[in-house]
Amino acid sequence: MSNPLDTVVALHKRGEPIGVTSICSAHPLVLQAAMAQAREDGDLVLIEATSNQVDQTGGYTGMRPADFRDLVYRAADRAGLPRERIVLGGDHLGPNRWRSLPAEQAMAHADVLVAAYVEAGFTKIHLDCSYPCADDRTPLTDEVMAARAARMLAVAEKTAAATGRTGELRYVIGTEVPVPGGAEETIEELQPTTADSARATLARHRAAFAEQGLEHVWPQVIALVVQPGVEFDHLQVVDYDRSRTKDLQRVLDDEPTMVFEAHSTDYQTVARLAALVEDHWAVLKVGPGLTFALREALFALAAIEAELVAEHDRSSLPEVVERRMRAEPGQWAKYYTGDAAEQRLARRYSYSDRMRYYWPDPEIQAAERRLLANLSDRNIPLPLLSQYLPDQYQRVRDGILGDHPVEFVLDRVRDVLRGYRHAATRSQWQRAA
Repeated sequence: MSNPLDTVVALHKRGEPIGVTSICSAHPLVLQAAMAQAREDGDLVLIEATSNQVDQTGGYTGMRPADFRDLVYRAADRAGLPRERIVLGGDHLGPNRWRSLPAEQAMAHADVLVAAYVEAGFTKIHLDCSYPCADDRTPLTDEVMAARAARMLAVAEKTAAATGRTGELRYVIGTEVPVPGGAEETIEELQPTTADSARATLARHRAAFAEQGLEHVWPQVIALVVQPGVEFDHLQVVDYDRSRTKDLQRVLDDEPTMVFEAHSTDYQTVARLAALVEDHWAVLKVGPGLTFALREALFALAAIEAELVAEHDRSSLPEVVERRMRAEPGQWAKYYTGDAAEQRLARRYSYSDRMRYYWPDPEIQAAERRLLANLSDRNIPLPLLSQYLPDQYQRVRDGILGDHPVEFVLDRVRDVLRGYRHAATRSQWQRAA
């Protein structure tokens, strides 16, 4: 069976500078923006859930894989995007959530995890067993990581066969990126993966697949995760420098079905994203950059609300978010160091955007709904819109954007997605297909 991603990979391997954006977010407004952008562009849309976000017991979002699938499909249905243009991916699937357990127990949970993703219809599966478990000797050897990935591959293939979807899955291997959720420390220097290391990853995974009797699945591996030297921390972005990856770029020349996958591409300029695609990082993952834009738009609307709405009727969204993050510090405390003022700035404005973990909070959701309802009931004066959302103001003036607050939020998120699409030049493969 084919997979929509096959077209992207095939055209890229043919020499076209073609890529695909991997959207890693569960926020309904981000998903709505992604669907609207895909509908307008005539593209497929790749939406991924991470293993700490969505798992068989709920993850930090409270969603199981089938719940996340249904959330995505509802967003597509509302946007008028056909479901067949959606590809669902599972990112960093492995024992990460259970690494405090002995390895065999953790891997048993990982087996259930990957089966749940496949059963729910996810067809892009990142096998990531780079996390040491409680009884592991560290650092883990490449052989151990590859063997565990092959074990999960066997579960995924068995599950696919049982659900009548043999040959439909596409796999991603490799792990040289920060753990799910982002780097925990300030970045001082970042080294790209060496070509030798990437080749070793390929060889060890190929051998591990063969040991499971699954060498025939190798053509379904469409991407290798390596570090191209891109990352962000709280205050800075490490930009892509193609001069540092010249040897690495050639590693997949003899792999006819594989491209590179780049994680943590958030906040790269469009020119840097385009360079990544040209250099064979054809899958560009973005997550915090989207919810960062979402927060910018919502906080801008809160500032507009403060000008238009009596204090006792306001949503006070920024204040509600701050209060809830301080009351439940588990998702930011180990990331944001410094004094109280530095931590406050980080909670609100950090590139790492730990705020994204708090949007499902019921009090925050209620404040978000109130904000949008308050401004939906009022005409926002154009000079006020210009002050806080100047790009959206200009589009309203040009007659290409409506004047509803939800449209402003969606358009701000779509600004990020437009940059990725431009870098991935999807219009070229549409003409070629």
